[in-house]
Order: sequence, then structure tokens, then C-alpha cells
Amino acid sequence: MADVSVIILTYNEEKHIARCVQSLHPFTDKIFIVDSFSTDRTVEIARSLGAVVVQNPWVNYATQFNFGITHTPFKTSWLMRMDADEYVLPELAQEINQRLPALPEHVSGVYVKRRVLFFNRWIKHGTYYPIWLMRLWRRDQGICEETWMDEHIKLVKGQPINFQHDLVDHNLNNLTWWTQKHNNYAIREVIDLLNIKYNFDNTERVEPRLFGSQEQRTRFFKIQYASLPLFTRPFLYFLYRYIIRLGFLDGQKGLVWHFLQGLWYRFLVDAKLMEVYFHAGRDKQAIIDFFRTEYGKDLRPGRERAAAPGPVDGRNTGRPDRPVAL
Repeated sequence: MADVSVIILTYNEEKHIARCVQSLHPFTDKIFIVDSFSTDRTVEIARSLGAVVVQNPWVNYATQFNFGITHTPFKTSWLMRMDADEYVLPELAQEINQRLPALPEHVSGVYVKRRVLFFNRWIKHGTYYPIWLMRLWRRDQGICEETWMDEHIKLVKGQPINFQHDLVDHNLNNLTWWTQKHNNYAIREVIDLLNIKYNFDNTERVEPRLFGSQEQRTRFFKIQYASLPLFTRPFLYFLYRYIIRLGFLDGQKGLVWHFLQGLWYRFLVDAKLMEVYFHAGRDKQAIIDFFRTEYGKDLRPGRERAAAPGPVDGRNTGRPDRPVAL
């Protein structure tokens, strides 16, 4: 087996956790789960499959994941990040076993491809495949950046490389769950967009670069997106994904996916942003006060209140780097 341990965040993931953990067993038995006080059988299932589970109150994803990095009991050379509703394909497991031990010292991170399944349909178009994500990194050479949305692993030194094979994101919950989760995501997306302008937390983030890595390009385009007019940008983004980037080739299920995730969700974010401006105006302190009063969220660094049980914002803790897929 490879000298790697895996960190997973969970909250009520009994539908997914066994599938996830079992997909890791071909290359590691060192699995560390940080649970946000699940009320279902998540912890029981994970422990029955050999995972080490601790429970910690939820603050936000980055705080919880960095807690996992700091407190993992496994002293492996490499760490890996997984979501509870993801699983590793056998080809990727074999590649990790074969290639990871032979990587030179200057390589400190590994990108893998994620494929999204929506109602069992592989979403191949509309910018959704391949999505390259930093999922493996050398111990003490990577940390989860402190952002409200789209958190990435940031290397502190060394260079990354790409592996060839995929992991799969396939959430098994229903559409009602999906829309409720995205409604909660929208609040955090609003904070992230406002943070581009107001810099509430003054934390170090992935550098935005058009011709950089996947997360650098994502950050670059997010900054450009934030500069576009409210209620215009969701339609422009949907047309870009569905027409220019051929999302229509994903069929009927793809239409639902691209419409909900690419238009409805983005429109909801703009509506909530309009609500912030309506109640608080555009004064930085007034916006901070609004989120503290309305949502119990302090936008200043290190001030967000911990909550138990589970995430205060309804976030699926098995979802680190984007709104969830079915």
C-alpha cells in the first residue's frame, strides 16, 4: 500500500461513507474522519470499516479540514482529501500505489480528475470534465485555504503533477435535499463574492491566474464574474456553459444539472446579494453587522462561531470544493 492517509469530513453521510471508504482500501487503511456530530449511522459505519473517527464542532470547511490535518493520528508521508460522497476508481487506486512512492522530492502535490454523476449521468460537458483538483500532497507542505467557498489545498512549497485517472462525485440524495443545500450554499457564496471587494478576512489565497492551475483559473474567473452586473451574469454564465461549452450534449439530465447549478443557483446568489445591499447598503461594517445579526456569521477572521451538532449553514461536510452534485 502507498504511504498515504486520507482525511474525510462527514455529517449524516450514511448513504455514502461505506462506498467512499471501501474505494480507498486498495491503497490505504489509514482513514481519518472528522465528523460534525452526525445523527445517523455515519460514525458507526465508518468505524466498522476501520476508519478512525473523531467529532469536532463545525465552524466552516477550511477550519474543520485544517483540524483534520493537524490532528490526524497517521504519520504518513502523504495526505489525501476526499469527500464522503466521492469514491476512487480502481484505476486511480492502482496509480496511487504505483506512482506515489516513486515521485521525486520536488513533487509535493498531485492533481486528479473528478467526474460528476447526476442521476447516474456522467456530466462531460459545460466545463465539468475534466476538473483537476489537488487531492494528494506531502505532509506539512499543504493547507486548506481559509475561504467561504471553493476551498483549495494550497502548497507551501514544491511542484504539483497530474495523475491520469479519476475519482467520482456521485451524491445519492434527492433533488429536494440538493436545492435546500444550494440555498444554504448561496449565503456563503455571497460572502465569498463580497470578500473579493471588501477583503473581510485578509487571508492568503490561491493566486488568481488565467493560465495557471485549475484552482488558479477558477479564482481568476470568479474575480471576473464578480465584476459583472447583478442578474446579468447568471444568464451569461449559463449560456457559456450550455451553448459555448456544449453542455446541451449532456442530454435531459444534463439540462437539469446545468440549469439548476449554472443558472438557478447563481441567480439565487445574486438575489441574496441584492438583499444584503437592500438592508445594509455598501458600507463594510454595516455588511459585517448584517451577517452577524441575520446569519450568526462573523466575517472577520477567527470570529465565526462554532456550532454543534452539524454545520450551521447546512453545508454537506463531504463537499469541499463546489456546490454538490447528485
